Amino acid sequence: MAISVPSCQRRLLQAAMIGVLLSGCAQNPTAVDAKGVGGKTSEALAKVTTKVIGGPLIPDTTVHLGPSVSYPLEKLVYWGIWVGAAYLILDPLAPNWDIEEARLPENHVHFQMSMKRYYTGGAGEARVVFNRRARTLMREGGYSGYEIVEYSEALDSSVLGSKRTAEGVIRLTKSAG
Repeated sequence: MAISVPSCQRRLLQAAMIGVLLSGCAQNPTAVDAKGVGGKTSEALAKVTTKVIGGPLIPDTTVHLGPSVSYPLEKLVYWGIWVGAAYLILDPLAPNWDIEEARLPENHVHFQMSMKRYYTGGAGEARVVFNRRARTLMREGGYSGYEIVEYSEALDSSVLGSKRTAEGVIRLTKSAG
């Protein structure tokens, strides 16, 4: 159930590409008239873009949504890209918790759980997720119950924000008979 590293890298690459696209949506209503290397580069880029594409990337049109409501197409595309980037980063449909489990001797199972760094709820559900997974293992393995041997929760801090973690060990039990 854990997210693989290539998946995380792919999501970061997608977010970076969206950032590049957003930077391309910036417009300069006046002619480029800057001095120095930056100005010459901007000017050259503007000329190449016009020659290759044949004009601006987004046409200068207005979308009329009603008799009194209209928006420039550039703003709709710009905000659509921002919404797409936010969706990629937050991913509201992904599970909040990743669970890694390891089988130990004598019917013991160790769980290591970590929550998404950016989430939209579910911060207090670690114990519920832990118990749900333990019950699932119990039913799938034909056991009659389980005991929680140890359980702990923590908050790991980093530069990008804190991340909730939880870990525990259960012992799966069979009924005598």
